[in-house]
Amino acid sequence: MNLASTLLLAFAMSTDAFAAAVGKGAGLHKPSLREAARTGLIFGVIEGLTPVIGWAAGIAAARYVEAWDHWIAVTLLTVLGVRMIVAGFQDPVAETERPVRNSFWNLATTGFATSIDALAVGVGLAFLGVDIAGTALAIGVTTMVMVTAGVMLGRALGAMVGKRAEVVGGVMLIVIGFVILYEHLSSAAP
Repeated sequence: MNLASTLLLAFAMSTDAFAAAVGKGAGLHKPSLREAARTGLIFGVIEGLTPVIGWAAGIAAARYVEAWDHWIAVTLLTVLGVRMIVAGFQDPVAETERPVRNSFWNLATTGFATSIDALAVGVGLAFLGVDIAGTALAIGVTTMVMVTAGVMLGRALGAMVGKRAEVVGGVMLIVIGFVILYEHLSSAAP
């Protein structure tokens, strides 16, 4: 794969993480750049590792990953999205009572859910004989940058729409999950 292909792949792999990060940032009380970078780092590491895992699994796991990745992603993203929507409709809290950071496990789960497609891409990369280390690094760094920017964009949106931003973020996660499901099911149709 050439540099342009690698960068295009990295960008494509990070777009759903970016959308999820906007929702994460909107649900926080004025997230700092440090929190945005922390979120970006968690997402970036996960998004960078999953193609390596897929690549290592190779041909043996390809049919299992491709058969279930979209179902795992839609389930995780829907559960997380519903939790955010429910929290958005609970009694409004003062702006200063919103959390200032997301828990590591919440971010890791969301990061994993948005990177399952990268696992399947890693399997495909095994057949192409690409430099998986360079490709995974490009995917991880691109995701880190885009997620950091997404959290900061979510900060601006959260200030504009208040508590209901959590509802929007939850809906976004659910939509991302069903887009992944649709794309996988429609590409599998004859």
